[in-house]
Amino acid sequence: MDNKDIDYNALFVGDKSENGDNYINELSRLLQSHMGWRKNYIPGDISAITDEDKRSPEYQATLQRQHDVLTEVDHRLRQGSVPWMSAGRYWGQMLSDTLTPSMLAYSQAMLWNANNVTLECSMATSKMEAEVGDEIADLLGYKEGWGHLTHDGSIANLEALWYMRQFKSMPLAFKEVVPEKVKGLSEWELLNMSVEKVLDILKTLTPKQIDEVKAHSSRSGKNIQKLGKLIVPYTKHYSWLKALDITGVGLDQMVQIPVKSDFRQNVDILKEKVKELASKHIPILGVVAVVGTTEEGQVDEVNKIVKFREEMKKQGVYFYIHVDAAYGGYARALFRDENNHFVEYDQLKDMFKKHHVFNTDVHIDKDVYEAYKAIKDTESTTIDPHKMGYVQYCAGSIAIKYQSMRNVISYFAPYVFEKKTAEAPDMLGSYILAGSKGGATAAGVWAAHQTVPLNITGYGRLIGSSIETAQRFRKFLKKLKFDINGKTVEVYPLDNPDFNMVDWVLKVDGETDLEKTNKLNEKMFNMSSFYDSRVYSNLFLTSHTIFKKDTYGDSPVPFIERMGFTKDDWEKVGSVTLLRAAIMTPFLHDTKTFEFYTEGIAKAMGEKLQQIL
Repeated sequence: MDNKDIDYNALFVGDKSENGDNYINELSRLLQSHMGWRKNYIPGDISAITDEDKRSPEYQATLQRQHDVLTEVDHRLRQGSVPWMSAGRYWGQMLSDTLTPSMLAYSQAMLWNANNVTLECSMATSKMEAEVGDEIADLLGYKEGWGHLTHDGSIANLEALWYMRQFKSMPLAFKEVVPEKVKGLSEWELLNMSVEKVLDILKTLTPKQIDEVKAHSSRSGKNIQKLGKLIVPYTKHYSWLKALDITGVGLDQMVQIPVKSDFRQNVDILKEKVKELASKHIPILGVVAVVGTTEEGQVDEVNKIVKFREEMKKQGVYFYIHVDAAYGGYARALFRDENNHFVEYDQLKDMFKKHHVFNTDVHIDKDVYEAYKAIKDTESTTIDPHKMGYVQYCAGSIAIKYQSMRNVISYFAPYVFEKKTAEAPDMLGSYILAGSKGGATAAGVWAAHQTVPLNITGYGRLIGSSIETAQRFRKFLKKLKFDINGKTVEVYPLDNPDFNMVDWVLKVDGETDLEKTNKLNEKMFNMSSFYDSRVYSNLFLTSHTIFKKDTYGDSPVPFIERMGFTKDDWEKVGSVTLLRAAIMTPFLHDTKTFEFYTEGIAKAMGEKLQQIL
């Protein structure tokens, strides 16, 4: 593969099926290839379905039944799907046109029905998944790392907590099984042993000893309540609650850190909480940082958390760091040159110019850059191909810093594996939470990565276009005003997002009631979403979110004060409703296209406001 910039306009079907003929031709070619493969497998074998079978009334009636069912499926999909493929009418959830190489590869591989649980069921797609896992680990900076695909980010987060629980409990198991390896260490010292130290000790053990240690770890149910607290920001994904429940760690072990007014995790409060826990000899099971919050598009300061851990290690306090980059992880490609090297911040502008990433002046905050850079120093990361990888659902993933980490959670199913074969990098089932898993997903992600490089020439340009569109859309909203029946309605976007999420509030000029403003925006959402039965004739579709005091604390106060409300209003109402758009569309970097759709959106919003007010 060369290092030429990809033209992503060629890699989507397009909102008006501009590349539809190419998609159909490629799909037809792949289908013909598969049918030929079936025909040519041992040509002398007899046909299981004869011409006489095909002529029977039952056969013909069954074909008709299949036709009728598929027609009904088509009808339901056309009537019950959100038109997320639009270049500029849909500004809502994390949905967009998906890459044609991924869809084509998925469709092709689906015909083989590969099960990536074991190599014997999926000789091709298991190897593809192993390659994808290596690519994702490399994208995140884990040079000795390993990764694999999951069903989604929630499963990836669950696996991350599984890793945390196992690593925190292994030193206690060492003391029971191989006490000479941890001689002289107190329980507090054992509960603050680093991942690297645990791995070093495991290297000195026999396979039998390793199995016995794992049997005495938290896997047995022992010592789970001793492992300490999981620290997460208030902007955490709800999957962490489920993970705490399922792993037996328990919701009571969760500590939530407030966010600042920029909606990034407040690292100063995090530091205070860690020190407070340490002073009470309460261990920290792990700390979660979010890269690409699903409500605001913000990036936690991973670099500051990593630096703080190094400081605490000198005081005998250690904690595992996991990055939940399900949404924002692929954007690390924006900082990698054509040779996959992570460039310096002062080189970004020249690199963006060289590869024609932006058409307008786009600012990438240095804090965001440093956060992405520091991911390499964390233990694991969740990253979803089915979000900013522009791959169809379901395709989540997790990557770990060291491949050897996977041995801490591994299992061997006797009817599927032998230990001698399970050590192969493409034998996934023993090292992951899932069992059977579709090989078609691996083929889809693999094809996407091979077509769109995980650097500035590929995903960097693609994701850069969405960030540029988000920044332009926020500026567009900021200038927007509506004159509705003698009332002026202004638009208040949330402060500049780190990623491609844009939130905003519509407010009648002079309105002093926050609750009435919330109701106005709730009505706008209801008229601009699937709740409106006229979804296909709706010229503007969006999503919404609610910032509540019990989860956001006072972090929204500066924003609502900018709208003219007071902290007393916030205390009284306790929430603010915002319209929300994950701007993933790759097509609006073009000024002409952007202006066409934003003018249409402004008109549609005005008409809705006319009805509401």
